[in-house]
Amino acid sequence: MADGLTRNMHTFHIPVMGTGFSIDTPLRVARYGISSVISLGDDVLIEQMRKFHSKQANEPYVEIEDHDEDARARRITAYLDFLQRLVQRQVEALQASPFEAGSEITRYYEMLPESLLKRAYAAMRATVEPAEKARAQLRLRRLAVPGSIDVNIMTKLDRVRYRAGRQLPPEFSMAMAALRGFANSSLSSSIVFSAGMNPRLYSYVAQFDDFFPDQSGLFTKNIVLKVSDYRSAIVQGKFLAKRGLWVSEYRIESGLNCGGHAFATKGLLMGPILEEFRQRKDELCEKLYLIYARALVAGDRPEIQAAPEVRITAQGGIGTADEDQFLLTFYRLDATGWGSPFLLVPEVTNLDEAHLRKLSAAGEQDVYLSAASPLGVPFWNLRCSASEETRRRRILESHPGSSCPKGILRCNTEFTELPICPASRAYQRRKLEHLAEEGLSAEQLPMVEQQVLDKACICHDLAGGATVKHGIDPQATPAVCCGPSIVDFSKIASLEEMVHHIYGRLSLLTGGNRPHLFIRELKLYVDHLRVQLKQASLGLLDNTPTYFREFKENLLEGIEYYRRLAEQFVDESRSRFLDDLRRLREMVEPMLPGGADLAPPAAMSRPCS
Repeated sequence: MADGLTRNMHTFHIPVMGTGFSIDTPLRVARYGISSVISLGDDVLIEQMRKFHSKQANEPYVEIEDHDEDARARRITAYLDFLQRLVQRQVEALQASPFEAGSEITRYYEMLPESLLKRAYAAMRATVEPAEKARAQLRLRRLAVPGSIDVNIMTKLDRVRYRAGRQLPPEFSMAMAALRGFANSSLSSSIVFSAGMNPRLYSYVAQFDDFFPDQSGLFTKNIVLKVSDYRSAIVQGKFLAKRGLWVSEYRIESGLNCGGHAFATKGLLMGPILEEFRQRKDELCEKLYLIYARALVAGDRPEIQAAPEVRITAQGGIGTADEDQFLLTFYRLDATGWGSPFLLVPEVTNLDEAHLRKLSAAGEQDVYLSAASPLGVPFWNLRCSASEETRRRRILESHPGSSCPKGILRCNTEFTELPICPASRAYQRRKLEHLAEEGLSAEQLPMVEQQVLDKACICHDLAGGATVKHGIDPQATPAVCCGPSIVDFSKIASLEEMVHHIYGRLSLLTGGNRPHLFIRELKLYVDHLRVQLKQASLGLLDNTPTYFREFKENLLEGIEYYRRLAEQFVDESRSRFLDDLRRLREMVEPMLPGGADLAPPAAMSRPCS
């Protein structure tokens, strides 16, 4: 590694997907130098996966039961240590495999992007002299290092926990227990904090030495923040820096053009956000380093003479090699994230056969931004998933709501002393009965009823892809939280095919009329604003006219930025991009607080399927 050849072998990573889709992805891709992220949200699933894979690997397994002391943190630590052991064995086997067609080490090098390491591999293959070739192969074996096994905590998912009806201390909350599980593991990797700042959780990080630099200035465990804009990065970065904690990566995700929960901005678009990071990265690092260095000294930690590395990455809706390369080069990103397309790669993610077929056939009307999440955050959903079919069937049978088998999202105390989940049968029955007392108008009532009934048991159902696929819970009803860009893909692909698609060696796209990722995100925001205006006109949303004016102004400023950016595109792409931009501007300009322009959105270049 001293020569830098193995630094960030791939230019993409696989982000967290639900709780189950990427829960064991490191076992499928890490040995090939590909980094991926697993969710720490569902420790029941984590324990099930440790049991399943222990049997597959002939490893001893001792169950950590629900009632055991600190069970959530211990389950997470045990699973992460298990993944580390298995990936290390896989890497050792890969390094020992022969350089021949189809071998593990050949797969490793054939999938790499163009780089110094890939050129060293090509030079080895071209070498004829046996001794020289053997030396080159020996060196390449040592340089075949794994990708990172990273983890994700959704910071807002930090409910207090109870045992026998008694509230447990704060350190046993959902997020803090998950953090402790990662901190106590043997992994040297990153924790990704998403969904905004959690001061209590961030302060707790400082209790674990692995997040601080050693005498050489190196970190055992890194902090990654998933952020929506530059302001979020600087605010959260300062909070952590004051505690002697360095953010090694800012991971920018599109507010709407993503999978899972969609944390929409106030009309701030991905392109302008990336532009601000491009222009102000050095300023960000300098400001945070001054705070960070003082905090290290105050905490009697090893001094750092210069700011540690900061990576800027982006994810959400990327679908072509051209888009990927443009983001990397123009915005000077360190890497990109590719999520939803990997749902169609069964050797990488968990999805049962039935849902693979549904997803590969999905059109634009099948993937929608729903109100399914009990957290009250818009949530991307596959309309024909078993989870959604079950939710609708329960409503038709007059038994809406879930039995709430896991309780991860129990957060509501509107009707009960102990929290219950808004997707549960217990909550929905009470809420629907109570609506008559809330003074809703005849127009409001059916919409509010629908909002109640839309909530689904996603904490259990997002594990279904894994539990059905592996035979752990064949009766599970999987939910699928793919992003809207999945409609551009219909082929069930291999790992090699998807990697080659990312690097432009082949194309897996369905058809040729896919809108640019910036255009798709902009259209999503136009639709989102239209929905919010409609809700506000009915008294179901209390956002002020000032909020809507700022939202609209941000969209128009983003459109103007994209008009100038189009000069960077080749002629054919530029013409279509500008045409789509003009249509969207014509939609935005007449939109006003009070419900103006609430007609259905006009079609873009690609018609809905």
